[in-house]
Amino acid sequence: MSTTRPYPPGDRGPEPSGASGASEGGAAVSSGGQHVRRLSFDGESGVVPLARDFARQALYAWGWLPAAGADQRAAAEDVLLVVSELVTNACLHAEGPDELWISCDNKVIRIEVSDKGGGQPAPRTPHRAGRPGGHGMFIVQRLCLDWGVVRAPGVAGKTVWAELGAPA
Repeated sequence: MSTTRPYPPGDRGPEPSGASGASEGGAAVSSGGQHVRRLSFDGESGVVPLARDFARQALYAWGWLPAAGADQRAAAEDVLLVVSELVTNACLHAEGPDELWISCDNKVIRIEVSDKGGGQPAPRTPHRAGRPGGHGMFIVQRLCLDWGVVRAPGVAGKTVWAELGAPA
């Protein structure tokens, strides 16, 4: 697994007030050069495409898209793939995702997906490229600087987070 640096919730930036009332089910906050967006999946269907569209909109708002070059385009595609994998993992192995948080500063973009599941995500070992399924966390591990799981004491579920480097 990862080096699992458990970040407290405050490291995501300030909690948005009235987040659930924001347009498109998401909220945006900017603080000290850090941008934060939150999407609640409460009552939503088709959560994987919804999460990808939400992440794509954030990347446009933060200037990652439209991509100025191949490196920036690849970085944006990696973010969208990691969002898809983490949300899909919550759908398949937990009781579905509760929230998606995306935060970005000048160096790192952090993706967090919370769910109520009790399992522990891990890359399939040994990884077999020719076999279907089970590649999600292997992909996350390969694309990200780091990833891990945070559990709050006395609360059901977990938050799976992943960090990717911002393009130069």
